[in-house]
Amino acid sequence: MTDDYWNHNTHYHGVVLRNVPRGCGAALDVGCGDGLLVRRLAPRAAHVTGLDRSAEMVATAERLSEGVDNVGFVEAGLLEYDPPENHYDFVCSVAAIHHMDFVKGMTAMRDALRPGGSLVVMSLANNKGLRDWAFSGLGVPAHRVHRLRNLRRAGSPDAPIADPDMTWGEVRDEALRLLPGAAFRRHLLWRYSIVWRKPR
Repeated sequence: MTDDYWNHNTHYHGVVLRNVPRGCGAALDVGCGDGLLVRRLAPRAAHVTGLDRSAEMVATAERLSEGVDNVGFVEAGLLEYDPPENHYDFVCSVAAIHHMDFVKGMTAMRDALRPGGSLVVMSLANNKGLRDWAFSGLGVPAHRVHRLRNLRRAGSPDAPIADPDMTWGEVRDEALRLLPGAAFRRHLLWRYSIVWRKPR
């Protein structure tokens, strides 16, 4: 697989990258996998740390990131790593928070941000009710269109898979409770985004 592949997670990397603050110093990618997003963040931050609890993923990320001087990787889960408070200008996580306790994970990422820093969390959730299922159904034709457009680039690292245990509504409500003023958005390709800026 090349270092420029497409899947439902990488499709929304643009949401993450658009929210990196100008003059970003330290950035943290939680659940970095093979480090693709870390490498995409590297031109936008002074230093990017990729965090993943899989030794295999960290080894792959380090290998693929050779020559990128301002990135580093740590083998640990977010809650084990216990990131320092008020340290990062930017924190992001793509398809990882549903692998951990949502409240503890979101709180740790929130507290790791410096005042004025930005947080972007993207992941997936469960359907509950007709409205959820109807919206999910809209993703099927969208998936087919994007899949055809990116047929040669389609792929995914061998990352662990876990089913989400929260519904879209539960994620939204809990996120807004923990991050007042956050923007929650549900996307067509079965992902949501939470974007928040920590008050100064």
